Amino acid sequence: MIQSEYDPQIAAEHAAALIGEGSSFMGVDVFDAAGFWMLLLRFAFNLVVCWVIIQFFYYRKSRRKDYYFTFMLFGVTIFLLLFLLQSIPMEIGFALGLFAIFGMIRYRTETIHIREMTYLFVVIGVSVVNGLSTDVPVFSVLTANLFIVLVTWLLESNRFLRHTSSKMILYEKIDLIKPENRDALMADLSNRTGLDIIKVEVGHVDFLRDTAYLKVYYKADTDEINTIDHIIRG
Repeated sequence: MIQSEYDPQIAAEHAAALIGEGSSFMGVDVFDAAGFWMLLLRFAFNLVVCWVIIQFFYYRKSRRKDYYFTFMLFGVTIFLLLFLLQSIPMEIGFALGLFAIFGMIRYRTETIHIREMTYLFVVIGVSVVNGLSTDVPVFSVLTANLFIVLVTWLLESNRFLRHTSSKMILYEKIDLIKPENRDALMADLSNRTGLDIIKVEVGHVDFLRDTAYLKVYYKADTDEINTIDHIIRG
């Protein structure tokens, strides 16, 4: 009779090998618990930060749902791309260039105001920081996101920058654009528009039609941004 000896250490090694073979598919790990939870936590954190910036700073004044949609999807997509592709050798500058080109191809067909472009850059920057900073201490990542939110909040508030709106007007009383008639010009504009005008700039003057383009600055009743203030013809 042949009696085989049982070695617990050898059995444990074989079991571990079998488990390892079963958790991969074509050489790729099927599930990584640590990486999965890191993805969920960082994704949720990045989503919350982007949502706070867009909801409480941008959308509160602009009320543009189209840009709300664009900014949120930009943040989500860029974060996932960078987080999942960070193991692939690729220069960060090249990656950012790809995202910039992708954004500019679509937006060349429409005039984008500088405020929307700034928020698009902020959302991209936040997503890049959160997607590539897996080796950076968590406290440093939290501090960077907090700085971005705080600076955005300070600049959007009236504590440092007082909000002043402007509007383009095609004006026909050309005699009032003379410097000596500036008070009468501002009084006439305030009476006809109902705006609290604080400054007037005279632009192109057409003496053939007795008209002039004026840019008036006024105190708005609300902080909302009027996106058609500078449109002179539909």
